[in-house]
Amino acid sequence: MKLMLFYLKKHKWLCLMDVLCVFGFIFTELGLPTLMAKLVNTGILQNNLRNIWDYGLLMILITIFGVGLSMCLSIVCAKITTSIVQQIRSDLFNKIQSYSHEEYEKIGVASLITRVTNDATQIAQFLNTILRMGVTAPLMFIASMVMVYQTSEALSKYIFYALPFLILGVVLIASLSKPLSLKQQKNLDGINRILRENLSGIRVIRAFVNEKFEEKRFKKRNQRYCQSSQRLFLLMALGNPLFNLLFDVVLVMIIWFGAKQISFGNLAVGNYIAIVEYVFHALFSTMLFATLFMMYPRANVSAQRILAALNMPVQLKDKGTKKVDEQQKVTLTFDHVTFAYPNDKQLVLDDISFTVHQGEMVAVIGSTGSGKSSLMQLIPRFYDVTKGQILLNNTDLRQYDLSSLRAHLGYVPQKALLFNGTIADNLRDGKQDATAEQMWQALDIAQAASFVKEKSKQLQERVSEGGNNFSGGQKQRLSIARALIRQPKIYLFDDSFSALDVKTDAALRHALKEHITSSIILVIAQRITSIMHADKIIVLDRGKIAGIGTHQELLKRCDLYQEIAKSQLSEEELQ
Repeated sequence: MKLMLFYLKKHKWLCLMDVLCVFGFIFTELGLPTLMAKLVNTGILQNNLRNIWDYGLLMILITIFGVGLSMCLSIVCAKITTSIVQQIRSDLFNKIQSYSHEEYEKIGVASLITRVTNDATQIAQFLNTILRMGVTAPLMFIASMVMVYQTSEALSKYIFYALPFLILGVVLIASLSKPLSLKQQKNLDGINRILRENLSGIRVIRAFVNEKFEEKRFKKRNQRYCQSSQRLFLLMALGNPLFNLLFDVVLVMIIWFGAKQISFGNLAVGNYIAIVEYVFHALFSTMLFATLFMMYPRANVSAQRILAALNMPVQLKDKGTKKVDEQQKVTLTFDHVTFAYPNDKQLVLDDISFTVHQGEMVAVIGSTGSGKSSLMQLIPRFYDVTKGQILLNNTDLRQYDLSSLRAHLGYVPQKALLFNGTIADNLRDGKQDATAEQMWQALDIAQAASFVKEKSKQLQERVSEGGNNFSGGQKQRLSIARALIRQPKIYLFDDSFSALDVKTDAALRHALKEHITSSIILVIAQRITSIMHADKIIVLDRGKIAGIGTHQELLKRCDLYQEIAKSQLSEEELQ
């Protein structure tokens, strides 16, 4: 309820209108039986045609007024509910944007998707119900009971007899439904996770003929979700018939003893009809309130999951206020940097120190798992160092405003990723106000201009989800162009040339060296031919620096680099 109350406070005027509509609706619903009693007692029984017409017309007017209020209540509830769910989803999405990789790993991407979509929907359904019935039901019950008591004190006691059984049933169902709701949402997380993995890895699954295995895996998880849902819905379904039975017993008792009161002359016929209506409203309101209580555990589980995501502390703090100086020459220094992933004691990088100056190209090479990508991800602060510091112009990266820091980086990840839209849209992710001329210049340097020109719509060519309508090499070149277009102070190429052929790789490296002269270029590569002309090469081995120097220097004094070179180059190339 804490989450829902927080957002309800933002819509005070609409909530006030909701309450006013509820009061008006109750007035009309209980006013009709009262008028019906007068119509019967003073009109029909006394054969007074004028009273029949007067009370009849008044009942019609009140009915029309009640329909209008009911429609107004529905509109107000819909507006409040949709606005709140929109705000919840926006706030949750904005919070997710600030997550570091650690938070994503804690919750899981599939679970985050469920929280933004399904959990928010659960809250929407509950809010719509509580705005319509949460206020109406208790007020209607109280007002109905007052009217029954005023009309016939003797008959009102039968409703009070039923209340303990009703309260017991509601509490029991609510307590049993909470763990079932939690299990249901977790199983839905599992379904989303398998579906996401399957859709993103469909080519691999087909290549290894694993469709049947994936079908069984999905079927198993889907069956768990079905079983938990069936138990929850069965529990919810048991409530209504049991409550209806209780209400039927109460109505029978009131009708039976009410008829006796009429025969003894203690109760007028019109009042008897009104009492039956009052009792119906009281019992129906109680049933609605019971339904609300049964819905609450499910909504509460969803609210807690959303609150957990909203309140999760972000480990990577953006406390820096310093801006990167546009005019200052850039220098990047790793000062005894040690790094281990959160919740993992094993060091990925151990005591790394080196300096890169503006205009230099520095390459990082090493075996798989040596820490190359981890080193690269520390510069945009996807993670923070465990020990030591990374300095930009002699200032710790953590002292810079995170947006300012990243705005001066051109990062190309190991796995090229394009977004749904056009080629121009993807390039503008690097620079929002990029002109067509700047786009073509970046594409030309990235060796992508030739295949883009072959497209019928060129820059306006559609890019499918994930860029699946382009080859791996084309996606890498478009990703490189996206980084080039912003002309940053530091370029980070995380094994970004792996899908390129040797000829394209050489042409791209030559273009980078020719056009990028005033920025730092950091390159991770597996092929020595891609980095042998770098100003400096850093050789990593199990998170430690095994050697630093030029290609020729490392061939002379770094055993590990010699091994890598001998495995990739011929004797002539080594000479």
